[in-house]
Amino acid sequence: MVLAMSAAVMATRPAQAQTNFDRPGGDYQSSLVPSGDPADCALVCERDRRCRAWSFNYPSDTAGSAVCWLKNSVPARIEDICCVSGVRGAGVVEPRNGAVETSIDRFGGDYRSFDLKGGEGDDACKAACAGDNKCRAWTYARRGYVGKEPHCFLKKDIKPPRRKAGFISGVVR
Repeated sequence: MVLAMSAAVMATRPAQAQTNFDRPGGDYQSSLVPSGDPADCALVCERDRRCRAWSFNYPSDTAGSAVCWLKNSVPARIEDICCVSGVRGAGVVEPRNGAVETSIDRFGGDYRSFDLKGGEGDDACKAACAGDNKCRAWTYARRGYVGKEPHCFLKKDIKPPRRKAGFISGVVR
């Protein structure tokens, strides 16, 4: 009885896209996403009757641009920071944990910016800010959103957040 009730509750929950997950397989179409926004990929799937699931790949060395993959099945998801994936009907909900602001740019107030090595992520940018007494906030741009390498912006002022795909920000002090 408890299992049946749990299944009913789970079935009524809206589907959500999963950040940092890919769904390999079932591809029937791919297209570039000039905006670099996973929500645009989800919308393309919504408008295509054949689409059952989708995967959005952030820009990479090989692709150079964000790519949307439409799928005619719902492949199992696998954890991978390259991607955001979802099923038809799923909106894109970015993770929120308070300290890290996903898909947020705090534009302006920069006093220093630098490229990061390909394997370094937002943690390296956050650590650079935390280790600098002048830094109050930071913004990390994924590879392909500002240049060929990931980029870190250290900020002397805390600017208002604004939604921008491919960026991650945080306030330190």
